[in-house]
Amino acid sequence: MSTPFGMSKGMSELTFIHTSDLQLGMTRKFLSPEAQSRFDDARLRAVDKLGELARERGAEFIVVAGDVFEHNALEQRTLGRALEAFSRLPVPVYLLPGNHDPLVADSIFHRTEAVGNVTVLDSNEVVEVRPGVELVGAPLTAKYASEDLCARALRDLEPTDAIRVLVGHGQVEARTGEAAADLIDLANLEEKLASGVVDYVALGDTHSTRSLGTSGKVWFSGSPETTDFHDLTPGVTGGEVDSGNALVVRLNAGTANVEKVAVGTWVFEALHWDVTGAGDVDEILAQLRAYPDKERTVIKYAIVGTLGLEDTRRLEEGLAELEPVFASLRERTRLMDLHLEPGEDELADLPLTGFAADAMEELAGSAAAGDPVARDAVNLLFRLSREVSA
Repeated sequence: MSTPFGMSKGMSELTFIHTSDLQLGMTRKFLSPEAQSRFDDARLRAVDKLGELARERGAEFIVVAGDVFEHNALEQRTLGRALEAFSRLPVPVYLLPGNHDPLVADSIFHRTEAVGNVTVLDSNEVVEVRPGVELVGAPLTAKYASEDLCARALRDLEPTDAIRVLVGHGQVEARTGEAAADLIDLANLEEKLASGVVDYVALGDTHSTRSLGTSGKVWFSGSPETTDFHDLTPGVTGGEVDSGNALVVRLNAGTANVEKVAVGTWVFEALHWDVTGAGDVDEILAQLRAYPDKERTVIKYAIVGTLGLEDTRRLEEGLAELEPVFASLRERTRLMDLHLEPGEDELADLPLTGFAADAMEELAGSAAAGDPVARDAVNLLFRLSREVSA
């Protein structure tokens, strides 16, 4: 999108890549060691993809707007691979310390100095990328900021004919709705954009791509590789609704064109299904089987409703067959509300008599009331009875 600028600027042109929240070294407790290894590799390959994108689009540099690393205590192997990935980039990369990797005494950024194409934005000092192009960083020097760091970075700057980019990390509004000293003042940023103090604001912290304000020049890039779930429960909008992207930013004569480019390969989704019978079971299994890259797909699900014996068996066997194929496929235990309620015909058709028939009837009643142990017992007795009669 292009937006008019509030004052005349020079004729300089600039193209660069805006990304954030790489969080190299991130672990996910629901991934097996094998899947975690592939997840680690994908996050490093995302760095390579940023370099490929920079080369394709003629970008002069890459800015990473905070949370480059998951924390300041990475294993040497993880850090070494990360620095190697940065060294392969075809353009310079500017890294901003965020809340996950703040610029403290033992900051991991003290160990990035050996990589020649890496510059840490470790202060509010203006960094000249080249004549006519400047960067201003708003780094975190503690895990929690005590003021609006973007406002502080711009406070003493005057309008300029150079193209100037602010790189910051943090939220513009509180998730709880309460005021906080560290919130970024969006209105202040828009004012600085309109007056020519800055030409674009590259933000990190939110992992989904998002444009802020009305100028079209304040953006969260989102994480280039998905880190958390997009909740697809009907009526619910939450989680990472648009992650796995990088932004190609073009600034020219007071206009900004921002292009979102997908670079991620992993999918995290939270699903919800209501079930009443065989057709619903078919739809659930068909939806899961349709995911194209299951080894890079993480699914957590909730199932609500009532099924008979045969439908429950088909559902559970289908899920058990798919579970090892996905990177992770698991129940949302606290949201599960699946009841087993055998039909009269199903019970009548079972080859059970006497004590076994009475036990099945009692267990079926408990399972219908929501007892998970009884549900498992009914399923087991159902399978055993079918095997005996086969």
